[in-house]
Amino acid sequence: MTTPPALLIAGHGTRDEGGAEALRALVRVLGERHPDVPVAGGFFGAPASPLPLDDAVDGLVERGASRLAVIPLLLAPTGPVPGALPSALARAAERHPGLGYACGAELGPHPKVLDVLERRLDEALGGGARRPEDRARITVLLVGRGASDPYANAEVARAARLLWEGRGVAGVETAFVSQAAPDVPAGLDRCRALAAAAAPGRPARIVVLPYFVLPGGLWERLRMQAEGWSAAYPGTEVTVAAALGAEAEVAEVVMERYRATVADGAPGSAPVAADAGER
Repeated sequence: MTTPPALLIAGHGTRDEGGAEALRALVRVLGERHPDVPVAGGFFGAPASPLPLDDAVDGLVERGASRLAVIPLLLAPTGPVPGALPSALARAAERHPGLGYACGAELGPHPKVLDVLERRLDEALGGGARRPEDRARITVLLVGRGASDPYANAEVARAARLLWEGRGVAGVETAFVSQAAPDVPAGLDRCRALAAAAAPGRPARIVVLPYFVLPGGLWERLRMQAEGWSAAYPGTEVTVAAALGAEAEVAEVVMERYRATVADGAPGSAPVAADAGER
């Protein structure tokens, strides 16, 4: 029986221990659900990361892996990622002659990712029973990392539209933590205007949803930006939701991308064989 390729989860650019622990948790979830697939995770693009991608590759090779299916833990292409990840993998292949790898697609606005976003929205609204009209008074600000690539930023707008469809909220606006407009304060301005138009005379309520997987420094920056804006508008209730985290649905999307990568044999220094899929 052919041994399946190892699954390498590639997070981008965090030095934060909270983000590293969330990635470790995701690796544990996948390992428990798919014990026949060796799995590890690490970060590229961030010197002094607490969980380096190089260490994850080395660990998989020590466990006998000779082929990797690499899944970027991203919801949209982000800035330097297209070049940085292949470069990191090429360096790993130089350290381990004969190591083959194939890079898969980022997670994107998968329906299961949208389900977790909706759960984070409900958590931000608090416990207790709610009526449909309660949601109808909520405006959502979906916040991406931000990139210099307009196509990457457009993916956040696509996710916002998909999140808005059929979920009963007043509207879903978009913003970015850095590198792209609108920034978080401008996005909150738009949400406040939308809420005022939808329910004149009522206090606006805005839920800020992070459109990234892991907690950490990026989430902290988002929270600080939202709190700074909220201090200037005390009549508007602003709640910042949690990041997606190591939820079962996220693990399922990662595994779906893994299977597709193995089947497609995406290019790398030595493509993964297409017949080495998960049993």
